[in-house]
Formats: sequence, C-alpha cells, structure tokens
Amino acid sequence: MICKRSSVIFCGAFLFITWNAILVLLLWGRPPSGQEQKEAERPSIDIVDGVLRIVDSIEAELEVQKKTLLQIQNHQSLWEPSDRNGPKAAPTRPPVIPILVIACNRVTVKRCLDKLLQHRPSEELHPIIVSQDCGHAETAEVIRSYGNNITHLKQPDLSDIQVRPEHKKFKGYYKISRHYHWALNQVFKTLSHSSVVVVEDDLEVAPDFFEYFRALLPFLKSDPSLWCASAWNDNGRDGYVDPGKADLLYRTDFFPGLGWMLLREVWEELEPKWPDAFWDDWMRQPEQRRNRACIRPEISRTLTFGRQGVSLGQFFDKYLRYIKLNTEFVPFTKLDLSYLKEEMYRENFEKEVYNAPVVRYEDVKQGQLKGPGPFRLQYSSKDSFKMMAKNLGIMDDLKSGVPRAGYRGVVSFISRGRRIYLAPPPGWTQYDLSWS
Repeated sequence: MICKRSSVIFCGAFLFITWNAILVLLLWGRPPSGQEQKEAERPSIDIVDGVLRIVDSIEAELEVQKKTLLQIQNHQSLWEPSDRNGPKAAPTRPPVIPILVIACNRVTVKRCLDKLLQHRPSEELHPIIVSQDCGHAETAEVIRSYGNNITHLKQPDLSDIQVRPEHKKFKGYYKISRHYHWALNQVFKTLSHSSVVVVEDDLEVAPDFFEYFRALLPFLKSDPSLWCASAWNDNGRDGYVDPGKADLLYRTDFFPGLGWMLLREVWEELEPKWPDAFWDDWMRQPEQRRNRACIRPEISRTLTFGRQGVSLGQFFDKYLRYIKLNTEFVPFTKLDLSYLKEEMYRENFEKEVYNAPVVRYEDVKQGQLKGPGPFRLQYSSKDSFKMMAKNLGIMDDLKSGVPRAGYRGVVSFISRGRRIYLAPPPGWTQYDLSWS
C-alpha cells in the first residue's frame, strides 16, 4: 500500500511540474515588442493550428491530472482516519502461541521436534522452545542440530534433591516438577509470552495440532470457567472413539495433560504454590481446579511413544500405546464452537446423557445392545464405577474423585460402535474426594 501511495503522489507531482513548465515555456516564447510584435499580431494559419494543438494537449493533460488527483484522494481515504466514520482500527495481530517442549535424556526428542516442525504453519506465530533438564549430552546434540528453527534452553539447576526416605524412588518426579517450574517461568516471565502449549519430548502431534489450539485460545481467554485446553483423550484408544467425529470437542473436569495450553494469568495463580513433586496430580486437586474445566477432543491430537520414564511404563502397555492419533485436518478456527460455552454445554450434555435409555452392564459387555444409541450405563459407587470401567476397557482410576475424561461424573466412550455414557444417577452435584 505504501508503494502504491508513493507512486501515485510521484506521478501527481511530475504532472504538476510538467504543466507549470509548459506555461513558463509559452510565456518565454512570446515576442517582446517592435517588428516581432507586429508579426505576432498577424498570425499565420500554421501558428493558429499550433496553438490549438497546444490547447488540446493542455486540456488532455489537465484531464489526466484530474484523474490522478481523484486516485490520490481515494487512496488517501484508506491510509488516513475518516472524521465521519471515526479512526480506522489497526489490523489485529494474530496471537503468538509458543510450544514448550520439556526434554531430558531422550534422543528420540527428534521424533517430537520433526513432527512439530512438519506441521507448524508459522515460525513467527509458533516459536518452539525446548527446555532441557538432566544435562544429557547426546540429547543436547540432537536439539542443537535444529539450529535457529528452535530455541534451546538448559535448566541450570542440576543438583540433587533431598527427599524423605519413603520418597527416594520418586526423586525423578521432584526433578520434573522443578524443571516445569523453571521452564514455565522462562516462557511467561523471561520471554513474556501470554500463553503456551506444553508438550513432552515423547509426544507426536497430529496435523491439526496447531489449528486446534489456535481455535481454543479465545475460549480460554473469555471463559473463566475454563483453565486449560488439552490435545489428549485418556480413553482415546482405537475402537473407543468415533472416527467420524474428529471435530467433536468436550468439556472435562479432569486435567488431561499430554499436550496442553495454559494462560499467563493461570500460571501467575499457580506459580507461588507450585508443588515439589507430582505436579500433574496436584493440578487435579480441587484447590487448583476450582470447579474449572478443560477442553479435550474426541480423538487425540497427541500420541505418546515414550514407554520408559519416571512412571516406568505405567499404563503404557495397557492403554497409552493404543491411543488413536487424529490424521484428518479439521479447520477448527473456521468452525462454530459456541456449543462449548459452559451453560449451553452443560444443559445440552446432561439432556443427552439423561435422556438416553439405561442399559445393563452385561448387555454392554456382551454387545447385546439394540439400536444406534447413545445409551446410559449407571454407576452408584466407587467400586461399581471401577468394576465397569476396568471390564469395559476404559481407565478406571480417579484423581480427587474425578474419573479420567469425566465431566460432571460422566465418562463418554464408544463400545462396539455405540456411544456409552458411564454416568452417576440423575441429580449429581459434586465429586467425592474419598473416591481416589
């Protein structure tokens, strides 16, 4: 736009100078007096024709100048504020959402970074920050090999952590919590970002991973009943999700992790009381959650490939290795996601769950349900929930009374091609903290 403006103004100035030069030449060309003046008073036909040609040329030039000035005026209305309509708003700058990769001693971080770089739509809008703990030289070399495509941070405190004797085997969890605390401070306080998506070095991301989080950022900013968005479905194993619902999103009371977004405001709330260990279970406590929900997808946008770690492969062989990673690109930023707003979502979700016919556990287990569904499978105690969840193949553990992927006590999954809601009785009000 600036180039066009300069060109138009230059042309206008050039024509103005040219016109004035013609006038000067005409004036200079007039005879002064005497014989020449008498001859000028008896113009020949050739001279008259010449004058007429000059006049025509001047009129044509004036018309061109008029059009040029109108063009300048029209362009100027775009460049400058209009008094009638008020000043024109500056174009909105797209938000920058950095990706924080938590790394330690896995050289397989390369698989994580390769996928992030493959699917990243913009280096400027999604800078990748790799924060490395442990001081592992081989892993550091892999990270350095990406050059300017990423930012490589090194956690400076590699000292041992003193823990009570019964927690000696959990020392790795203490180091992870210390690393998270330092890395998130770097993102929000040192680098001054306003949001971040956290992934670990053993995660592979889906093609629409970035699109997913860009669409959900406005919801986190505008809805105080939300405090995170996650790319993960704890019960997202192949066969337990609807492959035709890649665009379906849920609210959940369970903090999923494994590729999650938080805002600087939430970090400012959590940072002063950040725990020494087991940070993810700490996030699931009611004191931190404060009745807020996260957004999670029907089909996961992350896949974990790291069996070995501080958890020693807990859940990996039975559940995590079978998680279905989405392969279909969903244009979330162009979809209407207003159904996720709290009041509307709760009303519609509870209506669908509690209008669904109640079925017996045996019929679900044996695949004897008739009709397309959805169906409601009701539990009434911690033991009945854990028994049915375990035998139907979904995760049966609870954290502070909240089931994985649960919303208001309800867990949604697919069983033999039909939607099942494993739900408490109608009238549910709160989680029982003893169910843990």
